[in-house]
Amino acid sequence: MVICKSPAELEKMHRAGLLVWGALDEMRTMVRPGISTKDLDDFAETYTRRNHASPAFKGYRGYPSSVCTSVNQEIVHGIPSAAKRLRDGDILSMDFGVELEGYYADAALTVPVGKIAGEREKLLRVTRESLERAIEKVRTGNRLGDISSAVQQWVEKNGFSVVREFVGHGIGTRMHEDPQLPNYGTAGQGARLQEGMVLAIEPMVNSGGAAVRVLEDEWTAVTADGSDSAHFEHTVAVTANGPWILTRPKEATGPVW
Repeated sequence: MVICKSPAELEKMHRAGLLVWGALDEMRTMVRPGISTKDLDDFAETYTRRNHASPAFKGYRGYPSSVCTSVNQEIVHGIPSAAKRLRDGDILSMDFGVELEGYYADAALTVPVGKIAGEREKLLRVTRESLERAIEKVRTGNRLGDISSAVQQWVEKNGFSVVREFVGHGIGTRMHEDPQLPNYGTAGQGARLQEGMVLAIEPMVNSGGAAVRVLEDEWTAVTADGSDSAHFEHTVAVTANGPWILTRPKEATGPVW
């Protein structure tokens, strides 16, 4: 069942979202060759608890950390480790969520580590742009398929593929609510968007094929063909005035990340 939120609830979710934004914004400035993914995870947990919130992922279905850190061919759910140190030319996806006063927010971005190759730059740009195009479809009267199609069409037009095993989702007083939101689909199909709906929109894009496999840790999902992957996400509300990105400041302008 899709749960629409009141204006007061959206404000609470925005407060949670600003913590997600703040943590990720700080972490991307920390990303450099030599830093470990555990260093980033430690920062995120400290930041969250200092702001009287809880890391949404830690302990969720047994996940051991506060941030999902996925490097290069890792798509999502990479587990931070002191032994995993970033190298010049890597790309790092960071997926992070918090719970504040009973409400959740969730976002992700992929960042370069030092100087990256041109194909990796394109992958990051196209994935971010696919999120921007999806967010533009978050308007009352549109359908879920309009969002999904916007991602798929842009990604495939640029020669990449969308991951199909993992999808976006509703979010609110639980991390995952209805509806599920694939990154592929047909415009004009699916449930109609209503004011107060909140969606975690999260394109996961591979530079090669769409197929994935999960490593022996039972969490880390990687591309089956060893190609690179990127991941961008925001928590977005449907309002009478169009999309409201809850995981960034109201005054923010320009690219979504």
